[in-house]
Amino acid sequence: MQITPLGDSALIIRLRDELEGPSENALDEVLALHDCIKRAQIPGIIELASAYTTVALFFNPLAVIAAGAEPDRIYAWLEEQIDRAVADGDGQAKRGSPSVVEIPVCYEEGFALDLDEVSKHVGLSPKEVVDLHCGTEYRVNCLGFMPGFPYLSGLPSQLATPRRAVPRKDVPAGSVGIGGAQTGIYPMRSPGGWNVIGRTPVRLFDANKIPPALLHAGDCVRFRSIERDEFEALLK
Repeated sequence: MQITPLGDSALIIRLRDELEGPSENALDEVLALHDCIKRAQIPGIIELASAYTTVALFFNPLAVIAAGAEPDRIYAWLEEQIDRAVADGDGQAKRGSPSVVEIPVCYEEGFALDLDEVSKHVGLSPKEVVDLHCGTEYRVNCLGFMPGFPYLSGLPSQLATPRRAVPRKDVPAGSVGIGGAQTGIYPMRSPGGWNVIGRTPVRLFDANKIPPALLHAGDCVRFRSIERDEFEALLK
């Protein structure tokens, strides 16, 4: 475990080399560390954000000093608290079974902007692409890029497709895309370079809800193919 400063009010805790890439074991380790630190309730911590191989810890320096850290030893004090939290938790946090969330997706014309291109690239028919995409259980590695955007691992290797050479300026909210060896969902309208193969009527982020994001790191996701009529009905 490597801890390094990130500016004057954050730390990055790295568990693995980024070159190793995402994996089930790495994700489990990151989530366990995240939970250990959260349960420890270290004074001054404002937020924890997990990624593929790291946990970012954001803190209020004044609150950390008020909790007992010397002004010139804030980072060292936090490292001691983190080490203690991991030791007390034996490096593992108790987690229940991950939530499985079903996401309905319409893969029909008008929603599947790049399905034909993906089909040609991977040498499969559009239907075979959809069947493969829906026949897999995915894992949410982290949220990023925009609020609620899930980076999902588990994409069948046959469907891996490079991102578009020229990103779109406007990708509709709910668009389901493939970017390299991952799949993901655009929670809101934005620019983007992933290959759009469908769209979901489900709202992935709502600032008025608690929590605002539908998905969380560690959740499992399954896609279900729906027709346009069901899409319209669910959108209401």
